[in-house]
Amino acid sequence: MAAPYKLPTLSSRLVARRAGPVPVIGLEAEFTLYVDDVKRLPEEVFGTAQKFVRQKMLPRKGRSFQLPVGGAVYFDTGVIEVATPIIEIETGCAVRAGRTLWEQIEFVRQELDAWEAAHHQRVRLEGFSTHYNVSVPVGRSLSAARLGQVARMLTYLLHPPVMLLAANKLSTGVGVRPRGDRLEVTADFTPDPDLMIATTSLITGIILAVLDWPLHSVAEMKRRAIPIIAGFAPCKHTSRKGFLARHFCFPRNPFAADINAPDWRLIDGRHRSLRQIALEITLPFREAIRAVTDHDAFAHVFEVLSGRARSLLDFPTRPARYEDAGHRIEWNRRTHRTLPRSRYEQVIHRILTHRPIRVGSALYEPERMIGWHAVAFRHRQTGRRRTFTLDELAVHTMAEL
Repeated sequence: MAAPYKLPTLSSRLVARRAGPVPVIGLEAEFTLYVDDVKRLPEEVFGTAQKFVRQKMLPRKGRSFQLPVGGAVYFDTGVIEVATPIIEIETGCAVRAGRTLWEQIEFVRQELDAWEAAHHQRVRLEGFSTHYNVSVPVGRSLSAARLGQVARMLTYLLHPPVMLLAANKLSTGVGVRPRGDRLEVTADFTPDPDLMIATTSLITGIILAVLDWPLHSVAEMKRRAIPIIAGFAPCKHTSRKGFLARHFCFPRNPFAADINAPDWRLIDGRHRSLRQIALEITLPFREAIRAVTDHDAFAHVFEVLSGRARSLLDFPTRPARYEDAGHRIEWNRRTHRTLPRSRYEQVIHRILTHRPIRVGSALYEPERMIGWHAVAFRHRQTGRRRTFTLDELAVHTMAEL
């Protein structure tokens, strides 16, 4: 039996901060733009995101901007993409990340409502994809080859439960991409905050637990008696390096199947339903999932996987909420809105008020975000530029937060 999973203690996290970046998670969501029900490229309609956001935004790398509610917005290969700020890995981080992503979606939708009124055109956002990013904690540095092995194994491990929590009848795949210092899971957009937070909880918990394994291979999964569908083999990811559990990687399309029918043969000869396979995979990771979420989201993961709550794959067709994301957001669980902000969220919201920070006797004005971990400032008197990490800013602004 596996030892109970524990997140790093406060003292170990402080040591990690001195040694390197704190492990974090972050979410991204992509939307296809429709104007008067015609699919359009956002860069052709707006030019940049600043053209439809009424408040002045803090610039980021390239043509992306820091949203006034803390995340980022940019146009990426024909879609509108919104992203959360980075969220430190700790108890409740999966809830914070999911909540924050939906706050970005809500803000962007409100700005598009105002653009609609001014231009007398209807704008619709169709949910396209969600990316779940989990950084590799300090002390578990992996080579590019080893991280690729982890990503490939996770493609076997994650696709059944992620399908149940995040997919719909028209979905085509679940992917895992190694991204240098992090792992990124790609799936369809999920138009339900509770399901997205449950998915974030499961993915984050499982990845963190698996990174502690001494070996990352299908053989290791077999040794741990984790179910594997017979005839499944991942393919190359459609973008960047990585792997995909596409519908054609299986003996038949799992997204179109009855998820409750016990007609999937496993490599050990047993026959199980997709729901049973997903639950059996997830049960050994209970404590790892519990460590990064809250009671309600943890319960929701297992309610869906056990059949006590509906998966979107239980519906005969893809729900209509995909077609017009953000207009109606159902916050069904009160704790999602009341959980305190993470330190990084507090720092970023502080920066977005454009208030200067004091370092010794000097005042610095925020100028732009540098990636996800740092912010560029200008000395109020000399104009000299200086960059601070979010951890440094947390120390300088702690008294004001």
